[in-house]
Amino acid sequence: MGDDEVFGTELARNLQRLVKAAAGSAGSGNGNELIDRVTGHLGVPLAQALVVTRNFEDWEHATIQAGVDAYLAEHGVGTDWFGIVGGLRGHEDLVGMLFTAKQHGHYELGAVDYATVAIGPDEAADVVQLGLVGTTAPDGSPVLVGVRGAAPQYGQVNCRLEVIAENRRAATETRDRIEAFMTERDVLRGQVIAFGLSEHRNNELVTFLPRPELSSEDVVLPDGILESIERHTLGIAEYGARLAAAGQHLKRGLLLHGQPGTGKTHTVRYLMGQLPDCTVVILTGSAMRFISKAASLARRLQPSVMVLEDVDLIAEDRDLAHGPTPLLFSLLDAMDGVGGDADVTFLLTTNRASSLEKALADRPGRVDLAVEVPLPDAAGREALLRLYSRDLELTADLAPVVEATDGVTASFMKELLRRASLRALALRPDDPVRVGDPELTEALAEMNDSRSSLTRSLLGSHGRNGPG
Repeated sequence: MGDDEVFGTELARNLQRLVKAAAGSAGSGNGNELIDRVTGHLGVPLAQALVVTRNFEDWEHATIQAGVDAYLAEHGVGTDWFGIVGGLRGHEDLVGMLFTAKQHGHYELGAVDYATVAIGPDEAADVVQLGLVGTTAPDGSPVLVGVRGAAPQYGQVNCRLEVIAENRRAATETRDRIEAFMTERDVLRGQVIAFGLSEHRNNELVTFLPRPELSSEDVVLPDGILESIERHTLGIAEYGARLAAAGQHLKRGLLLHGQPGTGKTHTVRYLMGQLPDCTVVILTGSAMRFISKAASLARRLQPSVMVLEDVDLIAEDRDLAHGPTPLLFSLLDAMDGVGGDADVTFLLTTNRASSLEKALADRPGRVDLAVEVPLPDAAGREALLRLYSRDLELTADLAPVVEATDGVTASFMKELLRRASLRALALRPDDPVRVGDPELTEALAEMNDSRSSLTRSLLGSHGRNGPG
């Protein structure tokens, strides 16, 4: 074969290589930088890659980010975070956007979208709202990790974690390792959180609350009552390991009942402050609909406390409510679903103990201790006045006021002192707040006036000075 023939054959081969390379480039997305970034890291065409996903609640977004960050710290970053721009991003998942980019070019490589989310009552963190990052699977093969935050305005109410890899095993092991880090670094653990409703599409919302800081001196109850409550809650928390070793169950249910304004919620707040290492999940009002999710969260983040205020709203006796309600069954299932060995406390409050569903109140393992929080006696009313006047100067003779307030609640006494303080400020705006006999007597007369009957009722007053 002559030199010209050799040259011609080599030229033909080179042309074939160029044609194949051009075809491969077209098949990878027609030169789309987004697809090139993805396939360049994975080392396979997009059509040969697969994805595993896991959906999480919107309020798990910060924990997803914490898990991904920990995984990247362990396995390194092979491709920096990158984002996707163009098209209708709110209506597609990450993989859908990639295939649309490959086929139609509607999406391109762009900057990462970030969002700011709460991680505590006074803390916030930046999280990836839409982005991907290249790293390696536990077996060393290349993978892409994607995070997609919720977009309720487009109907996307969940956060999504996506792992793209050449094979399912690599993707699954990566996802599982990230979830293990999420469990270790859960931002909800040890927090006080309350379920509620967001203003958008009525989807659930978790709010961080500061943990109350109350001492036993801040709780005014008749002798022995607070000690009984502490023994059933704080005592089990302190000796949980030894109780479990002795074969005793840790889950406990405490029901505080009594008239409105007697201090049930105040007592619950005291217990929350005395359990600083516990996760506290609070449900009240319309948020009761999230009882199943809240119980699952409490079980996952134990030691934990579930607070259900005014539980009679969903747990009224079936005979009185003309049949069971779906939320009643959800509550019973939630309490039964938390195993006896789980370090979970159910704190329930109600103003109507007599109307509670018997399956809740009478069955062992659901409510183990029911305690009435009564109206304060004379000693209690004096103690309440002194408690609420700690930050002002109280010079009044308390005996006549204590005698005249028989049958009122703690809330009534607190409001009485507030009104007396306002009168003192009106008289002496430039002086320290000093409450004497005139201010306290006039405030009591105002609250006992016939025009204040609704106020007394709302404060739970059942005293001789006004109707309940």
